Amino acid sequence: MDKKIEKLVATAVRMGASDVGIISASDIMVEDNLAKLCNGHPACENYGRSMSCPPHVAGPQQFREWQKQSDRALVVRIEVPSSVMFSDERREVMQLLHEIVASVEREAIRMGFDGSRAFAGGSCKNLFCADQPDCRVIDENGNCRNPESARPSMSGFGINVTEMIRSAGWPLKIASRDDAVNSESMTWVAGLVLIIK
Repeated sequence: MDKKIEKLVATAVRMGASDVGIISASDIMVEDNLAKLCNGHPACENYGRSMSCPPHVAGPQQFREWQKQSDRALVVRIEVPSSVMFSDERREVMQLLHEIVASVEREAIRMGFDGSRAFAGGSCKNLFCADQPDCRVIDENGNCRNPESARPSMSGFGINVTEMIRSAGWPLKIASRDDAVNSESMTWVAGLVLIIK
């Protein structure tokens, strides 16, 4: 399995990941209250707008079931200047994140880890279908426009991203608007692939 995991790490790096951490799937903290924030007060603007976000995802309980089937997970990180996260370039970075974890998921499945699942940050509606009036899956009972790239949001499954990053051994610095004016300030976005046979 180790050589296969190494190949998956190489896939992520080749596609643009800054770092890839290999962690125990059981180290991923899943919290029901984090998933509930999606429909909190105020609700996330993306709530109910895509198949990758609540209430259209299976949520924390399903993620816990997948965790039981997985020994390892890959945490993917893209490091970017803080200013990017508060600019028009943010969308491109988040699209890349989805594309990386989706590619790792496909490669894992090709290697025989048939149940592997990828998750990313951000709503696929904003990232891939912002120019579309609706999500084809929800509103038309049709096929996703971007099945090769779009992956479910970690938030909807209650994944504690801060603790996941800590488990991977990386710094926890998250960008603020104040950091955006500092050209040397860096931050990150992260995604996850559960490796499941």
